Amino acid sequence: MPKARILPVIVLAQFCCTSLWFAGNAVMGDLVNHLGINNNALGHTTSAVQFGFILGTLVFAIFLITDRFSPSKVFFVCALLGALCNLGITIGQQNLVSLLVLRALTGFFLAGIYPVGMKIATDYYQSGLGQSLGFLVGALVLGTAFPHVVKSITTSFSWSSVIIFTSILAILGGVFMLLFVPDGPYRTANTSLDFSSCFKIFNKQAFRKAAFGYFGHMWELYAFWAFVPHILKTYLTLHPNATFNIPLVSFFIIASGALGCVLSGCLSINWGTKRVATSALMLSGVCCLLSSLLFYLPQPFFIGFLLFWGIVVVADSPLFSTLVAQNADDNLKGSALTLVNCIGFGITIISIQLINSLQNDITMPFLFILLAIGPLCGTIILLKPIK
Repeated sequence: MPKARILPVIVLAQFCCTSLWFAGNAVMGDLVNHLGINNNALGHTTSAVQFGFILGTLVFAIFLITDRFSPSKVFFVCALLGALCNLGITIGQQNLVSLLVLRALTGFFLAGIYPVGMKIATDYYQSGLGQSLGFLVGALVLGTAFPHVVKSITTSFSWSSVIIFTSILAILGGVFMLLFVPDGPYRTANTSLDFSSCFKIFNKQAFRKAAFGYFGHMWELYAFWAFVPHILKTYLTLHPNATFNIPLVSFFIIASGALGCVLSGCLSINWGTKRVATSALMLSGVCCLLSSLLFYLPQPFFIGFLLFWGIVVVADSPLFSTLVAQNADDNLKGSALTLVNCIGFGITIISIQLINSLQNDITMPFLFILLAIGPLCGTIILLKPIK
């Protein structure tokens, strides 16, 4: 397949497979009623996916899976197994424990999808990598948001239809990657197995700055995404005259991040990857600080604010991945991306559980100010000069 057609296939495959990520969140209300579990299950199931992803990325990084084996084949196998774990929710009589286990396993195999997709892109694109990863992470964002829109248009069907549909999509995405994306021309295979090699990349200061900026971004991102439906539900409670479809609006708010990824990737060509990434991180931090005013805005401004937040909250993600890839050794790029993802998603569990545990102690208008901690720390680190 010509190189020009490779990126659209990677983007499509990434979109299809990452729809597994928030499939459980999109139907959480129905699952709570169906399984008779606590409403706090939203935070727990989201964290279960993140925990599985962390474990998976750690295993993949330590064993250098994406640098030793064909990334496209790894992507396919993980897409198939992730889809089966996702589908397991619909089989038999589940409870909270089995639900968390299945979501954690889904997250484990997502470790062979998201960072591996980025590794495949770096094997094909050296120049303009930020723009390429902008499209790729944009596909992740759309895939993450997609279950919400599926839920909004399948109200006459059972919740299991959303799970089945996303599982089918994931399998198709894996097949697309296997059939149409061979190993890239810039791939440098690593045939040796050195368990410590992937951790040595943190010896480079430029790599550490990029990684720590990414960690600050991750403190905010998934906590915001996970609680978007809850934010909307709270607004409707506070404003009885307001009317909107929560799953559909959730989709648009999360999906708006795809636009942010594409725009940031394009802007990075002329303005510089680090500058655009830092600017986006600062803007999302400002949104966190202003979130206390969010629930007092008229409905159009409330949704407009969330749409803007949805754009900037993830606009820096492809650029941080670009900086990580550019500052890692060629034969360790896959493992470097995977390890940074591992640590970043570990941070998401802390922020999600913090918000989840404090939502009964801190009123909603002030709860999300806590998310500003990540962007603030990340910005400070990025603005420090390299010695």
